Amino acid sequence: MSTSGIAVAHDKETGVAVVTLDRAEKHNAVTLDMARRLAATWREFRYDDTVRAIVVTGAGTRAFCTGIDRSAEVPQPPSPYTIDDPLLTIGPKANDLWKPVVAAVEGMACGGAFYLLGEAEFLVAGEGASFFDPHTTYGMVSAFETIHMAQKMPYGEVARMALMGTAERISARRAYETGLVSELTEPGGALDAARRAAAVIASYPTEAVQGTVRALWSAKEAARAQALAHAPHLVTLGNLAPERQAELFTRRATGFRTR
Repeated sequence: MSTSGIAVAHDKETGVAVVTLDRAEKHNAVTLDMARRLAATWREFRYDDTVRAIVVTGAGTRAFCTGIDRSAEVPQPPSPYTIDDPLLTIGPKANDLWKPVVAAVEGMACGGAFYLLGEAEFLVAGEGASFFDPHTTYGMVSAFETIHMAQKMPYGEVARMALMGTAERISARRAYETGLVSELTEPGGALDAARRAAAVIASYPTEAVQGTVRALWSAKEAARAQALAHAPHLVTLGNLAPERQAELFTRRATGFRTR
């Protein structure tokens, strides 16, 4: 079924659910309704014992997700100490879900997509996948996104991705070589490979699996939480005004290097 741009399929025989960002015509950009539905979906899975592992993916082959839909209007409070970010709760860990999540990536994954990828246990990608962070190009601080991906990428790789903006993209091959991607498939094969891995995990006792996920996250949780606490202030201080961001966006260059 598909609700608010989110499709959920559940194979009760294997115990694997597949959550699909279902806006292929918009590169699976996240609307406010989709953000709310994602949060609700993760929380619902906590109560469903027939779901023991989850795959998250994007519809089509052009993009996994390109972040928040640029048409979304998100008013910000006047205080520099607060920020409203609808993507903060689109990930499973933000909703206290400790069932394992595998991300299947085809096409582009950029910007706000990292809120989801950063909270997956591991990534499977088709050879045509690419990763980049456009924030700095358009006068925005990459804070939440960079913090999420710093848990999964070597420092130099995530720093280069964040600072080079739209001028560079990381190929699926490079992402595999540096550890961001755990399995590389033929183009279009990521979802099937992710399902197979998730089915193996779902076949094990869920209590032990969830405890292992929780233990893995506890290894980096303190540093991650501290970094995320700083993120709203960095965004407030460093982001250009929306009208200046829009101006940069209209003048954006179309060329990029893939490495």
